[in-house]
Amino acid sequence: MPKASPPLITPVILSGGAGSRLWPLSTETRPKQFHALLGKSTMFGQTLQRVGRQEAIAFGDPIVICSLNHLASVREELQREHVPDATIILEPCPRNTAPALSVTALIQAERDPDSLLLVMPADHIIDYPDRLYQACLDACQAAEAGHIVTFGIPPTAPETGFGYIKTGDELAQRVFAVDAFKEKPDKQTAEGYLADGAYVWNAGIFLFKASSFVAEMAKHAPEILDAARATLSASQTEAGCVFLNETRFAQVPASSVDYAVMERTHQAAVVPVDMGWHDVGSFLTLWEMAEKDGEGNVVQGPVALFDSANCLVRTEAVAVSLIGVNDLVVIATEQGILVTHKDRAQDVRLAADAFKPKSPNA
Repeated sequence: MPKASPPLITPVILSGGAGSRLWPLSTETRPKQFHALLGKSTMFGQTLQRVGRQEAIAFGDPIVICSLNHLASVREELQREHVPDATIILEPCPRNTAPALSVTALIQAERDPDSLLLVMPADHIIDYPDRLYQACLDACQAAEAGHIVTFGIPPTAPETGFGYIKTGDELAQRVFAVDAFKEKPDKQTAEGYLADGAYVWNAGIFLFKASSFVAEMAKHAPEILDAARATLSASQTEAGCVFLNETRFAQVPASSVDYAVMERTHQAAVVPVDMGWHDVGSFLTLWEMAEKDGEGNVVQGPVALFDSANCLVRTEAVAVSLIGVNDLVVIATEQGILVTHKDRAQDVRLAADAFKPKSPNA
């Protein structure tokens, strides 16, 4: 009996956001996905490598959604990873994930309404991609039947920085109905979720049929879908790039895909998968994941440490020395210098906001 062909899945790479909790390394002009935070490749490059062609799944040419300001960076990444035939959808302004995926699904539904789309943020780390591939295979039948499938990460701690998904009845092997989406909880609530055992972290990774997503948007957020369709009708396509019309796209209601669709649809499903998933959202996370020296320090660039432990120090040019300190984050780039205690890593966005370019009309 001949071996069944692997399913064809089109990767959709979401490359938005500024990564303000990683300032001054991550900036609006060059956000965190375009930096090699862990390893030699950037996180964007690692995402492209993850969805290259391999035996388990046949991935099609990717679709990239990014800011118009990041076109040069995206093209550089695609060239570096030898991906010549990507479609790049260029947003003139940020409108969150529901408009972005509505535009994408409309484009893909015109090409092939039954094609499967795997949506992945460009700034995640996945240590075990083979487990992701298996989760995709598990989810394919549900997605082909019209479900909007998301991937959940079994929690290892009462994390308050992630949203949670409560799993419901089993729809198929390793595929469950979604019982509820939960916003980022406080510590006590997160501890309850962890003890319950039915909750997974919301990774923001989805698998769905293009036509199914369009249908669910039409049911639950028609104003977004209609505005996205109007945007496409006024947009320009050139050399593989879709330049979204600025006036029309600015009128699309801003909303997350979770709020617009996933929390409302009866077609939501979830596949729990322990794939070594990391959302590098702060310098504390970066320190925890990186390889450390004997004193627990993580360094990059011209750095000299004396009697210092458990520090993260990255510098792109200027020499940095720490003497007699512990648990600090020190980041030096052309954009600025950051010094903070690791316990305050979540507050780095305060610094990013303080040095954000002021509007001419402010």
